[in-house]
Amino acid sequence: MKFGIERLLEDASLRAPLKGRRVALLAHPASVTRNLTHSLDALAALPDIELSAAFGPQHGLRGDKQDNMVESADYLDPRHGIPVFSLYGEVRRPTDAMMERFDVLLVDLQDLGCRIYTFITTLRYVLEAAEKHGKTVWVLDRPNPAGRPVEGLTLREGWESFVGAGPMPMRHGMTMGELGHWFIRQLGLTVDYRVIAMEGWLPEQGPGFGWPTERTWVNPSPNAANLSMARAYAGTVMLEGTTLSEGRGTTRPLELFGAPDIDIPRLLADMRAFAPQWLQGCVLRECFFEPTFHKHKGHLCQGVQIHVEDPTHYDHTAFKPWRLQALAFKAVRMQSPDYPLWRDFAYEYEHDRLAIDLINGGPQLREWVDDPASTPEALDAIARADEAAWLEARQPYLLY
Repeated sequence: MKFGIERLLEDASLRAPLKGRRVALLAHPASVTRNLTHSLDALAALPDIELSAAFGPQHGLRGDKQDNMVESADYLDPRHGIPVFSLYGEVRRPTDAMMERFDVLLVDLQDLGCRIYTFITTLRYVLEAAEKHGKTVWVLDRPNPAGRPVEGLTLREGWESFVGAGPMPMRHGMTMGELGHWFIRQLGLTVDYRVIAMEGWLPEQGPGFGWPTERTWVNPSPNAANLSMARAYAGTVMLEGTTLSEGRGTTRPLELFGAPDIDIPRLLADMRAFAPQWLQGCVLRECFFEPTFHKHKGHLCQGVQIHVEDPTHYDHTAFKPWRLQALAFKAVRMQSPDYPLWRDFAYEYEHDRLAIDLINGGPQLREWVDDPASTPEALDAIARADEAAWLEARQPYLLY
């Protein structure tokens, strides 16, 4: 198969509309070709492309800013002599001055298929800026490694943020190119927009079910280390809004969770008793880990690792990472009703709303966890309605 960047590099006819126009690239460390050349370097080597600027999203164009809310600065690219503007530094949206540096913006970002992953918010922001300045945007499409399944609550009106780009469920099941079309219609934008589609992407086919396993995995962000993380992320990302460790400071971040003061055998037993149907498609393994940084640094944590790598027990259709993680939170409450579960801190520059609510696009998940009388059926009913509505809403924008 071929990613969008590879088709653009190989086919001069696809590049023809770029001739004589100033081209900018929005990319990150995973923006590489099949031979692992960074897209900026590959485009710069073409005689018919005039690169005038580059942009980096959260974590940077080439670098690895380890944690959230660690900003990147603008700089001059030493190899190509063009300005590199940070969209996760002094600004989140491109400024007027930045937009004046190019005519066409190529967007080549590897996504994880989750609403909270900030690259899709950056895509929204550059589309809005492109309309304002009359610029052209092309998305060089890449796979959604989590595939087509949809799960989670839809972001409610008024809960938009940098981790909530629009009214979609947590796991949206679309590619960046498809989402661009959806944003344009959703926001009523008038933008010269084009997708350089992938060739041969088969998201329903195993063993990858979205990610072509013959391709090299390059971390799109520092803690997105492999396909297992991408599959679990729509659930484990919620741990960022809690006092439980999500495994940052270990070698398997966002594939496991735990804390020093949790009784894991009881937690697993409560999860299996309360909603066993939400544990399908994976294997949960009791584990112990000691983070070298971040939450619970230097303390031995009892935890659970979510295993989705073995095809003999991974079921792509049955696996529900958002429900699984919600169930784990519920089991913590069952074990210790007063456990200080929700982390109260400034999350992605929001100071007046709890991180767990920002992550979920509203308070419904937290309220369900905290209500002693709530049932799996109550949360499932809300989520199923949102999921069904999204499956219908996204259909016109699917390219594959």
